[in-house]
Amino acid sequence: MSSSTPSLKLLLDENVRADLFAFLSLERLDVKKSPKGATDKFLASLSLKEHRILVTNDSDFCAYKKSQIHSVVWLRIPQYDAASLFSSFSKLISSISEKQFRSKIIVLRPGGWKIFPLGTVIE
Repeated sequence: MSSSTPSLKLLLDENVRADLFAFLSLERLDVKKSPKGATDKFLASLSLKEHRILVTNDSDFCAYKKSQIHSVVWLRIPQYDAASLFSSFSKLISSISEKQFRSKIIVLRPGGWKIFPLGTVIE
């Protein structure tokens, strides 16, 4: 992993595979689970306030603007495919600096990702 990785702060939506938290913790990242039942608005606000990258399976966060959320990693990897999820996430966090995450939506797919400005309509 790159030397910039430890500065990454992540917030995992409750819809994200539970063992991703353990995996990211082992990578020595500052990772936090969302409170159960938290609203999208609350999660966006927490992400912005704490400068955390929201990791989610929910496309609703793609519509948020940089004044509403810090940044988003939208997982487009099947939840049952833990190996692909961990491998793809590991490649992402070792390749992109914290600065490159800011005000962005990163669509993470098996084997790669695409980066968009927040508020971009993604299909």
